[in-house]
Amino acid sequence: MAYTGINKSSEHFNTKLYTGNGSTQTITGVGFQPDWTWLKGRDAGGESHRLTDVIRGTGYNLRTNSSGAEIASSNMLTSWNSDGFAVGANDASNKNTKNFVSWNWKANGAGSANTAGSINSTVSVNTTSGFSIVKYTANGTQGATVGHGIGVKPNVMIIKNLDSTLGDGEVDWGVYHSSLTATNFLKLNTTQAQINTDGTFNDTEPSNTLFTLGGGSQGGRFITNRTGDNYIAYCFADVKGYSKMGSYTGNGSSSGDGSFIYTGFKPSFLMVKRTNGAKDWHIFDTARSTSNVVKSQLEPNTANVENTSSNWVDMLSNGFKWRIASGDGEYGDVNGDGDTYIYMAFGQSIVGSNDTPATAR
Repeated sequence: MAYTGINKSSEHFNTKLYTGNGSTQTITGVGFQPDWTWLKGRDAGGESHRLTDVIRGTGYNLRTNSSGAEIASSNMLTSWNSDGFAVGANDASNKNTKNFVSWNWKANGAGSANTAGSINSTVSVNTTSGFSIVKYTANGTQGATVGHGIGVKPNVMIIKNLDSTLGDGEVDWGVYHSSLTATNFLKLNTTQAQINTDGTFNDTEPSNTLFTLGGGSQGGRFITNRTGDNYIAYCFADVKGYSKMGSYTGNGSSSGDGSFIYTGFKPSFLMVKRTNGAKDWHIFDTARSTSNVVKSQLEPNTANVENTSSNWVDMLSNGFKWRIASGDGEYGDVNGDGDTYIYMAFGQSIVGSNDTPATAR
């Protein structure tokens, strides 16, 4: 079992469920003051995913299922507090009697200037948990660099243009994953398979301090580097016993012999995407499904309500194991025979630092 410096993962990431009241309410029980909150109505009439972070401020949100620019809203997520956040009378965050999920990450407050790259950035970073929020203004120059602040190489970067509403997928969400390398990327808001282009990350792997942008006339440049536009990047690095971003190949089996993926801890949050075919993204967590088999699933690239019709996955003490049957329509999305997938997981190791038991959620 992996040892970890994080004895209580819920001090850095936590899922909080709540029920809307159609007015205003304060949500507590997160366990810390979040710096990035991702909200989704589980049964709220198909509302979009809504992302708010401390650098952009509570008045702005992004939709993972849309290529659109950020949206100004005064009644979505209205504030953060020491144990959670407050929401206003917006159907996407607080529709009366409807159920919501919030995924919350801790960075380090409003952020500070980072001048490590050729483009200056504002960075809020939690080096303990390997997470940073980065805002920058693009210059359109191929090979431009931006500081991310984590101090180790990120394994995943999720980037969005905040300003433009161009067509033809030019301002879709861009996702770097270390298993695909910087020559490829994925789009969080679409089902597309991995895309090969040097226009997004300039075929250059991120370093311990910087990530690199495409530019010029190359395809994909607007996803990370359209001159004068503002961008937000959410960066994640593996932390032993707490977070893991990896890849696997499906084995086409189900139930007891489905693919098992080792993480070194019990996942409490899992996001998966097939890379060699056009399939949905999927998110699972142990707050919506408190025991195995995990049945609750949401799709970041759609506004669909929660799917609970399938037996999806077991969250085990050292990884996850697929249980979805081959007859289910989404089977190929997570465990198709010979298909390739990437994932990112957060959770809690049984053993913490100094060989002592970790504190449970």
